[in-house]
Amino acid sequence: MSDNANGKDNGSESVLRIGSRDSELAMKQTNMVKDALQKKHPHLKFEIVTMKTKGDKILDVALSKIGSKSLFTKELEVALEDNLVDIVVHSLKDLPTTLPEGMVIGAVTEREDPRDAVIMHPKYSECKLATLPKGSVIGTSSLRRGAQLKRKFPDLTFQSVRGNLNTRLRKLDEADDYAALVLAVAGVVRMGWKERISEYLEDDVCMYAVGQGALAVECREGDAATVELLSPLCHLDTTLRTIAERAFMRTLEGGCSAPVAVHSKITEDGELHLKGGVWSLDGKEELVDTKSTSTTADDDEQDSTEPRVKRPKTPPENFCGLVPLRACEYSMSQAYSLGLTLAENLLEKGARKILSDAKAGNAAVS
Repeated sequence: MSDNANGKDNGSESVLRIGSRDSELAMKQTNMVKDALQKKHPHLKFEIVTMKTKGDKILDVALSKIGSKSLFTKELEVALEDNLVDIVVHSLKDLPTTLPEGMVIGAVTEREDPRDAVIMHPKYSECKLATLPKGSVIGTSSLRRGAQLKRKFPDLTFQSVRGNLNTRLRKLDEADDYAALVLAVAGVVRMGWKERISEYLEDDVCMYAVGQGALAVECREGDAATVELLSPLCHLDTTLRTIAERAFMRTLEGGCSAPVAVHSKITEDGELHLKGGVWSLDGKEELVDTKSTSTTADDDEQDSTEPRVKRPKTPPENFCGLVPLRACEYSMSQAYSLGLTLAENLLEKGARKILSDAKAGNAAVS
């Protein structure tokens, strides 16, 4: 936290500066975090500092072809490193699984519905993807969605569509270029457009992006006061699920340039289930597997030499960038190991070649 945030600036009211992208959705998400912090820390003042990222500025090229792992985060992280802001709010799915040196995720908030949704053109409002006319064009900014949906709906055409959510919805409604858009439910709901959703895509149709639906609050690793200040925002269920998902992604070395997707859940008895998959760009090749582990352990289970998913020999100090939660490191290690093990299983079955070919194919047409 800055000196000003610690209340050292001439005795003035403490201020914590929150970095955010300036899009409408990003501001809604940042204000959600700001309001939660204000409720937990009524003695502090919070102000939002906005900026544009590379991904906000380049709107005429598909995300997968821009060639950067930090399209929507780098400028925010530079501001954080330069002490221009104290924390930054991201969509967790935008954050690479390896953060810049000195940065950590201080909190992952409770997840919104992580599924994808179909928004139909008004003239197809009564349709589902399966009932659209043959050759209908579906807009999506994601290789992940495109690959899975091409496999399920080979008679439809999938094309890239860029811009913020307002722009994409306008492109859908005001022209006949697209019969439908596929968007993240979380963004649609946060924008207040839930009534526009025609269809929710379940995991047997389209698995979601790693971290989708969750918000991450990033801060400086050495800023213990801010890490502590953020701790009440941490949601354990979401944290464990997204650690497993991010470990899966990091082990596969996936990203927006190759189709990788997940589905996760935690049962009432603390069993964490992770389903993960990789696809070729055209969706014709697919590798999907599922594993589970217990995230609840008594002393005997922690001492066991044969847990269902073995803990890494050297657990990472931070779990794909997430700060270890007090008294939860065993559960977080189990989640991390689950994602790692599932990814290794897919690599043994040929995922490396599928992903390598997908990345090469994407680069060849960029």
